[in-house]
Amino acid sequence: MSAHTLRLSALYRYPVKSMRGQSLERSHLTPLGLAFDRMWMVADRHGRLVTGREFPELVKVTAEPSDLGVTLAAQGRAPLFVPNTAFSVPQDATVWSDTFPAWGGAVEADAWISRFAGVSLRFLWAGAQPTRRLQTDPEVPLSFADGYPLLLTGQSSLEDLESRVGRALGMARFRPNLVVSGAEAFAEDHWKRIRIGDATFRIVKPCERCVFTTVDPDAGSKGLDQEPLRTLAKYRRTPAGVIFGQNVIAEGSAELRPGMEVEILA
Repeated sequence: MSAHTLRLSALYRYPVKSMRGQSLERSHLTPLGLAFDRMWMVADRHGRLVTGREFPELVKVTAEPSDLGVTLAAQGRAPLFVPNTAFSVPQDATVWSDTFPAWGGAVEADAWISRFAGVSLRFLWAGAQPTRRLQTDPEVPLSFADGYPLLLTGQSSLEDLESRVGRALGMARFRPNLVVSGAEAFAEDHWKRIRIGDATFRIVKPCERCVFTTVDPDAGSKGLDQEPLRTLAKYRRTPAGVIFGQNVIAEGSAELRPGMEVEILA
């Protein structure tokens, strides 16, 4: 590991699953993750998640969250504020193999997102107190995230990948919550517990990557060269899949800010 001081160099959240991420100057953290992270989701009429894998243009939609609801905006479309009170219908939601109670019924939002995508879709809310729990640990609450509350990546790991691909990729396409600088490439593979400020974290599982990483977050389209997944598969393949980043669980609540020191506890 590098002798340099490790730092939290960036902090991101994704209020609506698969929509544009937000770089944060600070965030409240709980075991559920960063405030407002993946609290809304686009789904088909059965409540099954719809992502940037099928609709890469979703990454061009911005979502500004608040305690009262979320505002959706996209180029050429009037913004829409969706109040939490619009979600009046209990609706089962499915994220991969996990089905759990959520909320639908926001008809204006359903219409807005359906017009944007050109197909009939639903807009769901996890609720003020999400009932979903981590499948491997029922104590840990979960929003509409794939399987864990937080994703951590290393800045040096991205730079290593960029050098192999031969061009800049940017961290946005990997959709992390926490980015750590100052460690060697892929040092995060070996961490078990870390501390950032007053918060401690368990590093629980590598993150398997999919075709969503090939979507340009600015253009909202998949790269024809299948990068960076093609290059990752050459040197980051495991029995579980192609790995980049680590799934993380926060122990307790705290405030996080980029620039904080990261301490490796185990």
